[in-house]
Amino acid sequence: MKAFLGMGLLGSGFTRAMLQKGEQVQVWNRTESKATALQQYGAKAFSTPAEAVKGAGIVHICVKDDETVDAVLAAAEPGLSLGTIIIDHTTTSLQGAVDRTRNWTAKGFPYQHAPVFMGPSNALDSTGYMLVSGDQALIQQLDSELSKMTGKVLNFGDEAGRAAGMKLLGNAFLICFTVGISDTLALAKSLQIPTEDLTKLFTEWNPGSATAGRLSRMLKGDYDNPSWELNMARKDTRLFIEASHIAGVELTLIPAIAKEMDKWISQGNGNKDWFVISKNALD
Repeated sequence: MKAFLGMGLLGSGFTRAMLQKGEQVQVWNRTESKATALQQYGAKAFSTPAEAVKGAGIVHICVKDDETVDAVLAAAEPGLSLGTIIIDHTTTSLQGAVDRTRNWTAKGFPYQHAPVFMGPSNALDSTGYMLVSGDQALIQQLDSELSKMTGKVLNFGDEAGRAAGMKLLGNAFLICFTVGISDTLALAKSLQIPTEDLTKLFTEWNPGSATAGRLSRMLKGDYDNPSWELNMARKDTRLFIEASHIAGVELTLIPAIAKEMDKWISQGNGNKDWFVISKNALD
């Protein structure tokens, strides 16, 4: 039997998937109605974390942040049996994951941080990506448990907290990517281009598929053989900003990029590959 603490969108999806596989799951959530809602699928809901974890060999947790994880686990501790494994799917700080791994393992409760790149539907369908790092013997022991929850488990080695850091990197990219799409939509509005045409463009031409190759080129740091000169990229950025100003539409990310480009051009990098603006991040 296992317990799951935190019946948000991911937690409830994970729990329903476990129940569909015939597992017994005891659940808790701060808003009790979210836990009791899972009873219709076969879960047993409890009013406190300590009650929910009693008798569980594995406790999953997926809550808001470091502080919430610490508070919920502290509340659950009186109900834990020595040796109970804690698997934390919360997106947290790297240091928080390191500290919890050390502290809970020292208490006799093996702790595995396993954040995910998954939406609620993925949690329910057991598809997506789960990230792990740390004690490789524990990860191997948990392989069947974690693999059946997701499409793929990505192991980043024996350093506790590395998975937490990788999750933050992925989320940083997603946030920048989404704001970039928002600016693209704003520019389309400025140019009076319908979103149907924008959808057609990105259906046929998928720049996201070039991410790995672009990263590889940036890591090489070869700025003297440009595929797109910084001066030319800055010219296009000026056109974006001018069009948005004329239409009275606000851009969020592009003006900040233009400012960074101007700094690098002023340092004599205008004829280099525009990737040069990433140089400080790599030095």
